Amino acid sequence: MATSAPGVTRFLAGGTDVLVQMRAGMVQPDDVIDLKGIPGALDIARTDEGGWRIGAAVPGAQLGAHEGLCADWPGVVEGMELVGSTQVQGRATLVGNLCNGSPAADSTPGLIAAGASVEIVGPQGTRTVPVERIPAGPGKTSLQPGDVISAVILPPRGAGGGDAYLRFIPRTEMDIAVAGCAVSLAVADGKVVSARVALGAVAATVVLAPKAAEAIMGTGLDDAALEALAAAARAVCAPIDDKRGTVEFRTDIAGVLAKRAAKIAFARAKGESA
Repeated sequence: MATSAPGVTRFLAGGTDVLVQMRAGMVQPDDVIDLKGIPGALDIARTDEGGWRIGAAVPGAQLGAHEGLCADWPGVVEGMELVGSTQVQGRATLVGNLCNGSPAADSTPGLIAAGASVEIVGPQGTRTVPVERIPAGPGKTSLQPGDVISAVILPPRGAGGGDAYLRFIPRTEMDIAVAGCAVSLAVADGKVVSARVALGAVAATVVLAPKAAEAIMGTGLDDAALEALAAAARAVCAPIDDKRGTVEFRTDIAGVLAKRAAKIAFARAKGESA
């Protein structure tokens, strides 16, 4: 049974967020606990159900080099591969990006669209929680004192499945998303039979957009379905105005990204090049 340590504790997976925060004086932890020596923390393994278990300290570079994971969940991997530089990719983790609590986190929409969950170890034992229940606001999560995420669990991909993540940034690379969208869907007989859509950087947290998913259900992703998807995606947006994008721009681009990501996911689900 896990127990909580007194004072302020930070867990170190890659350190690309927590070390920056410490140097900036944003947090001065009493204890820093390195997770990389824990058995399984650096492993990517198949689950008994046919999905994937990704340890808390697995860096983005390791995800991108794993053929099986990339084949099943390319959208999840490509979201993480957009985090930082090549050097950062050697350290940054899915779990760290999630726990940093940024609404603009690039890896979180893909996880939510995939229906991923996290394994949490805490004072009350071990529990599994859907990823969409972890973000709680800018820089905040629903994790309780003493909780640590030990792994990300991706479900089995299943037949006829595909996913994709896209974002808009002001520069060509190494910037924070102005808006982002992940789409995961399954196709049978040329029609969408299941779908999940998640949006980033357009609300206080990364958000699941069920009505956007409903808009393309049962369709062959024709123009009318794509327009309905975009409208539903825009409807859930509640972004801020800042120097990187206005409310109107972020809302509009979210709809554009939703259509583009859906088309890529649809092509992948049919076994076509995106």
